[in-house]
Amino acid sequence: MLRDPPQAGGDPGVSVLRITQATTATFANLYFRLTFLFFVRTGSKRVLCPVSGELVGQAGDVMIFPPASLVTMENRPLLHESYSADGVCFSDDLIEAVFSGRDPPAGPVGIQRLAAEPYRPGLVLDLLRHTLADPGLPPPIRRHRLLEPLIWLRENGVRLSGRGEEQPFSRVRRLIETDLARSWQRPEVAAHFAMSEATFRRWLARSGHRFSAILSSTRLERGLTLLQTTDLPVSRVALDCGFKTPSHFSDAFRARFGIAPRRIRSAGK
Repeated sequence: MLRDPPQAGGDPGVSVLRITQATTATFANLYFRLTFLFFVRTGSKRVLCPVSGELVGQAGDVMIFPPASLVTMENRPLLHESYSADGVCFSDDLIEAVFSGRDPPAGPVGIQRLAAEPYRPGLVLDLLRHTLADPGLPPPIRRHRLLEPLIWLRENGVRLSGRGEEQPFSRVRRLIETDLARSWQRPEVAAHFAMSEATFRRWLARSGHRFSAILSSTRLERGLTLLQTTDLPVSRVALDCGFKTPSHFSDAFRARFGIAPRRIRSAGK
């Protein structure tokens, strides 16, 4: 769903984003290539995961999405207050530094949750924010402090795995994310991966994906992130994500997510 770190408000290997949403909406088949943590502030988050089933995170909880998660997610605002959360994305390198020395999980790792009580995840988020806000920290100390939230997760029973074999559709998504506004065409993407167009099509088809669907999902999911984490006009979001017109973006967004882009920021009809 998000690009690789760093992001605004982030550090090499870590990005932190404030996420807000005014209207309840369900987003199906969102893909998280990297490890992502949601620290819920207000409202709640419902997640359907193929491995973990249904989980609900309440205010004060943290929900942990392992790399390569594909989930259906619903953000639920309160009656008179938007849903809000702090999202923290960690690079594969940091995950491997903490979890690679452990016995690998016996099976697939799903979404995990640590409740506000007794775990108090907000204290860990505060530590991370203070680290990122201190430009005077020597790099080795900064790196150690950025690892502390992951050590805390590990010691509280959270299972994560390091970098595995990246699936074809994920590799294509990562390429598209380098320049979402570019007019990507199948032949040039196939050439990037040193394949003929026919071989490239078969390569994706074996994992059940089509290039056009990957391109559309990558752009729309980035658009969703920008609507939730910035105040950029919808017209600018559309152009930044590779759509020729705002109306084209709005139509595609509504078809994909069942809600108009403006409703992400405003509860009005």
